[in-house]
Amino acid sequence: MTASRRAVLLGALAVGATAVTAAAAGGCSQDDPTVSIAAGEPDGFYIEFANLLRPLLHAQVVPTLGSVQNIRSVSAGTADLGLALADALDAAQKGSPAFGQAVQLYALGRVYENYMQLVVRADSPVRGVADLVGRAVSLGANGSGAALFGERLFATAGVTLGQARHLSLKDAVGALRDDMIDAMLWSGGVPTEVLAQADREWGIRLLELGAYVPELRRRYGRYYNEVALPAGTYRAAGAVHTVGVPNLLVAGADCPDRVVRNTVRVLVEHAGQLVPKQARGTQYLDVGNLINTEPLPLHPAAVDAYRALRG
Repeated sequence: MTASRRAVLLGALAVGATAVTAAAAGGCSQDDPTVSIAAGEPDGFYIEFANLLRPLLHAQVVPTLGSVQNIRSVSAGTADLGLALADALDAAQKGSPAFGQAVQLYALGRVYENYMQLVVRADSPVRGVADLVGRAVSLGANGSGAALFGERLFATAGVTLGQARHLSLKDAVGALRDDMIDAMLWSGGVPTEVLAQADREWGIRLLELGAYVPELRRRYGRYYNEVALPAGTYRAAGAVHTVGVPNLLVAGADCPDRVVRNTVRVLVEHAGQLVPKQARGTQYLDVGNLINTEPLPLHPAAVDAYRALRG
């Protein structure tokens, strides 16, 4: 986005917002007035955010395995809107093997930042990523953004795992508790309640990932940020630095303009109602960051909506 275009949009938003309608004008299917949102795993960040959007958009929330599946669903037209990590969207645009061919979607806004959480048992001898050579690690469910990131993380670290598994959040927590795996990777907000419960019951610890950010950015793009978990997130996580990745709310090219405009109004005017409990850390649901949607362009109707919100 050019500096002049960004200035126009920010200037429009700074003036104020018009009143939002109580319900959406319709869904992305001309025959079905309900908007469907491809969200994420139960107990995760995405589905909590989507459930907050649901009554404001009269939406149907569709549980999924995460970013990669969401991108595929929106691209195929089986979901109207979807939540996805910026690095997964970049990979989709480039036609990476996870997608088979290049996928073009549009952004409606940049919402929150996910924290990559590489978790071990509190009593584990593993102290860093390098200690996972030859060990069993769950990289996240197939179809998740965590799985894509996990492959990149261990390639960047030069670590060859003994076994890379792809478990859902709850299955991975159970496997870690029972010593069936040595670590699990989860992409979500902090604290993630399932992890917080595991921490209370038998103790977890998060590994430092912040040192890998410069090389991840060099290899894969500037979507990775070093972020610090807020003190007290989990009992042993006060000083842990990890990797943050922005989340975007996306739509396909065929999504009707009226739905895009209404969704933008909801994001702007109801921002205070759209903060999940897991958003203790960095979050982007604010005027200045909503329009920073790299690597995707804003949907043309979203551009119009942000400009129209000058009142």
